[in-house]
Amino acid sequence: MKYSNITIGIIPLLCLALSACGKQESADTATHTTTAEEVVKIGAAAPLTGPQSHLGKDNENGTKMAIEEANAKGLIIGGKKIRFELISEDDQADPRLGTVVAQKFVDQQVKGVIGHLNSGTTIPSSKIYSDAGIVQISPAATNVTYTSQGFKTAFRVMANDAQQGKVLGYYATHQLGGKKIAIIDDRTAYGQGLADEFKKAVTEAGAQIVAHEFTTDKATDFMSILTKIKSVKPDVLFYGGMDAQGGPMMKQVRGLGLTTRFLTGDGGSTPEFIKLAGADAEGAYSSLPGVPLAKMPGGEEFGARFTPKYGQIQLYAPYCYDAVNVMISAMQQADSVEPAKYLPKLAGITHDGVTAKINFDEKGDLKGGMITLYQVKNGQWEVLETLETKP
Repeated sequence: MKYSNITIGIIPLLCLALSACGKQESADTATHTTTAEEVVKIGAAAPLTGPQSHLGKDNENGTKMAIEEANAKGLIIGGKKIRFELISEDDQADPRLGTVVAQKFVDQQVKGVIGHLNSGTTIPSSKIYSDAGIVQISPAATNVTYTSQGFKTAFRVMANDAQQGKVLGYYATHQLGGKKIAIIDDRTAYGQGLADEFKKAVTEAGAQIVAHEFTTDKATDFMSILTKIKSVKPDVLFYGGMDAQGGPMMKQVRGLGLTTRFLTGDGGSTPEFIKLAGADAEGAYSSLPGVPLAKMPGGEEFGARFTPKYGQIQLYAPYCYDAVNVMISAMQQADSVEPAKYLPKLAGITHDGVTAKINFDEKGDLKGGMITLYQVKNGQWEVLETLETKP
């Protein structure tokens, strides 16, 4: 009987223990349900090889830093812990390859794309993303066409060529006193687009276009076209293109004895331009959408985190960082990582970014914006002034 009493006494205890285990298991299951991890793929495209690879890596690093910081926060979206995965592709600044990369992102079912860097790759890829319903935010492509195609999935976080070209035209004629203007562009969507907007602004200001020559984004020898330009004696020479050509061109300008003022856009506003032009870079002018890093709302703090990890900022890294964060902010507001659900939130978003307060207009362009003018002094780009863009 004694043994039976002990046995009988144990049974309720076992039942209680099993019940408690069941409750704990249910609790664990519930916790697991609300914190199940979902991997969210974000695509990023830029030239990671070739003459623009330093810019492409800068873009990749800005994107990577934003994604790593987001993952460290352990964000919960749609009841799941989100881990963002960066899929970075090299489009080599080649429009044909850009569309191949775009289709690859579609096949991999990315939830958004940061890119492309060049207008020439951004524009043709934008239709592929639009057809697939994938959000695309370019941190660098400035050609007006990109957001003028009517694609609801297309956005950019910096001023476009119409805004920048207008300011450059004003600066060339009013601040630099240009009456006779020569232009060279590299025939890419970016270089030609910016040169055309600059030309329009200069003509409206009453200046004379005395030459408009063309090169490519692969060229290194510009002596023939510069010799033609020298004969018409321009006050200002404007180059629409990237630093890989702009730097050597500046060196050859001075080598020919041309004393004309040299002006270029954001593609040349880099440390690499100065490196390639050497001492002949001195006195060159450039522009860059936005305000200088030190005057950006979060610029100095961004630089303090970025530079020790990735080195000197080349150009667009802060804009890539903002592009990622504005996309993630829209996902959080929609409580979904699906583009169809967070796209409406993105279109109407107000985001306090590193570079600026980000709001988009009906086309997906950044509302308002500033353009900053720079000049090479003592081997560095120094700020001259910041001008507000006008509609």
